[in-house]
Amino acid sequence: MLATPPTHSAFPSPAPSSSENPKAFAASDGARRRFGAYVHFPWCLAKCPYCDFVSFVAPEIDDEGYADAVIREVEVRAGGADAGRRGRLESVFFGGGTPSLWNARDLGRVLNAVRRGFGGSAADGLETTVECNPTSLDERRAAALVDVGVTRVSIGVQSLRDDRLRFLGRLHDARGAVAAVQAALRAGVGRVSGDLIFGLPGQSPEDARDEALELVGLGLSHVSCYQLTIESGTRFGELARRGRLPLADEGAVAEAFVAIDEALTGAGLRHYEVSNYARGGHEARHNLGYWRGDEYVGLGCAAYGFERVSSAAGQRSAEACQVAGHRWRNVVTPERYVEATRAPERERVAAIQEGLEPLDAETLMRERLMLGLRIAEGIDLDRAAQDLGVPGWTPARLRAATWLEERGRIVREGPILRVPRAAWLWTDDTAARLF
Repeated sequence: MLATPPTHSAFPSPAPSSSENPKAFAASDGARRRFGAYVHFPWCLAKCPYCDFVSFVAPEIDDEGYADAVIREVEVRAGGADAGRRGRLESVFFGGGTPSLWNARDLGRVLNAVRRGFGGSAADGLETTVECNPTSLDERRAAALVDVGVTRVSIGVQSLRDDRLRFLGRLHDARGAVAAVQAALRAGVGRVSGDLIFGLPGQSPEDARDEALELVGLGLSHVSCYQLTIESGTRFGELARRGRLPLADEGAVAEAFVAIDEALTGAGLRHYEVSNYARGGHEARHNLGYWRGDEYVGLGCAAYGFERVSSAAGQRSAEACQVAGHRWRNVVTPERYVEATRAPERERVAAIQEGLEPLDAETLMRERLMLGLRIAEGIDLDRAAQDLGVPGWTPARLRAATWLEERGRIVREGPILRVPRAAWLWTDDTAARLF
């Protein structure tokens, strides 16, 4: 499953490391203290029928030309008016598409440009993740990624059963998935994560549990388990609309979620976010940045970025400053994007971006709730209110929180709101009631 930046409204979508305070992840630590960079690589060998991310199937990929284009974007984004107000670059995430198709040398050139432009290095603990598919990851390629500075890979295993892989339209088989995981571990990738999809037709909760245990048994320190969702605009979405797609029973899906939770936590992983499990210190820091409301720079075609405009930090009262921000989206097609990056420097950002969504403080608070409630630590509503400059406990929100608490849907611990594990299946509805 591909981890693109989560978005809200018109735009689309852990335990902390052992060295950090878990409660720090409940809300942003200030407008400019830390941020991530997301680089979108748009090509795949084939389009999966469930995938609604921006990706293109191409017989040939201009690795060098696309890398040059992203570097040209880095040059103007890193040198923009806000450059001096940025904080620490904490993570770089290459998503897609299938970034493991990118020549490691060219991916490394982009990574070096991001490091130079925004600061950050492996010595500073910079997490650098590349999403990989088993069809384009062997030991040689994994070692090449390590050589250019990649510290983490996320492998789209999706299933360890051949019949389910065929249903999902994957190009690899179960043996190929296992081989890719083992290759990454042998190559010395510091942290290796694997994705699984559950909730498939005919899959029992026991089947889902066993696959998750088999995957972590390969030696992984992080596993993401996503329920199959049917998105409009995909092949599965069209088949479902026509009534021609077999679907899993909702009760069995809920039971599979619980079975996976019990199995992986029993195996020593922490269920730190609705869909994610990790051993201590191996949480996905880039995704944690999304969930806690940090800013992120989006690079490459179809990439999203989020930037705060002002901060309530240091103000005498939460109402003293209304935080605002904006989210941008780059042009979608690779050809248009590459051409846009050739615009003169003063015009380049405007040429690259095709959408800019203004975000007021209330919208940011809703997003903070929506994303912050996904993590085990929850959200410190008082801190979020101070950070964003808007009231946290409105009368309507207090009423909703009381209603949810009486039904076991949330837990209130002072200013902290969190969803208990038994109610994680209803997290989206819970967040919406608190809006």
